[in-house]
Amino acid sequence: MSPLTRPARLAPGARVAVVAPAGPVPEESLESGLDLLRGWGLDPVVAPHVLDRHPAFPYLAGEDADRAADLQNAWCDPSVDAVFCARGGYGCQRMTGLLDWEAMRAAHPKPFVGYSDITALHEQFAVRLGVATLHAPMAATAGFLKNEAAREHLRATLFDPESVRVLTSATGRVLVPGRARGVTLGGCVSLLAAELGVAHTRPSATGGLLLIEDIGEEAYRLDRILTQLLRARWLDGVSAVALGSWEECGPYEEVRAVLRDRLAPLGVPVAEEFGFGHGEGALTMPFGVGGELDAEAGTLTLDVPALV
Repeated sequence: MSPLTRPARLAPGARVAVVAPAGPVPEESLESGLDLLRGWGLDPVVAPHVLDRHPAFPYLAGEDADRAADLQNAWCDPSVDAVFCARGGYGCQRMTGLLDWEAMRAAHPKPFVGYSDITALHEQFAVRLGVATLHAPMAATAGFLKNEAAREHLRATLFDPESVRVLTSATGRVLVPGRARGVTLGGCVSLLAAELGVAHTRPSATGGLLLIEDIGEEAYRLDRILTQLLRARWLDGVSAVALGSWEECGPYEEVRAVLRDRLAPLGVPVAEEFGFGHGEGALTMPFGVGGELDAEAGTLTLDVPALV
């Protein structure tokens, strides 16, 4: 697995687009997020359909074609310096086939920010565009609006990426000791499993530093998800694993037992409670960047800054 193309960092005055490729966005939360982005010296613009609601499926932020058009237009607009997702939920997988990937590949790369259901887009951006992305809090979510530590880590990654080349968590622990090198990838593990066998997805995580987390998946469902990835041989050749938050997945000791049972036999370093994902104060984790995971130290040291 090779490192991907890193987009340019942001500077004060940068114009950034906010899109909603998945679930519906509360207007009050969106306005609060826009105010915070303006406080960073950015010029946020809202895509036309961000506040839409699908007429039949209330869990979607508008029609699939409209969500796809918003994302594509934002990415291809040369006046836009970054694309922020407003929130996750569900819906990205419904609209990836509606994007003009040739047009998006011709556009200049820019930071793409999101997590949760956005995992499906992180994978598509990696495989189809060869562009590094940011697994990070989103503009209209509580993790961004209410947690200063999470906001500041994202801000530092966007404006001063050299300052956050060493990623560490105060809660980090070793599950399987060791150090290993690779290229970062990952996101919601349920989305990674749901993408198996889909066109334009990577056949395995070989050579990768896998960063996974999830929300609302009980221990037995996490067992099933990880077992599916193992049976599909998707985890063959992975260099190391860092585990983020497991919000609403039940008692952590039950979750931890499943993670150890399924991942320890891989024989690679595994770090747990690494502080990214749906948990409070989530770190921004670059995908597509080379680095080294030290499970015992609880550090992920990037070879280069997340953005150029």
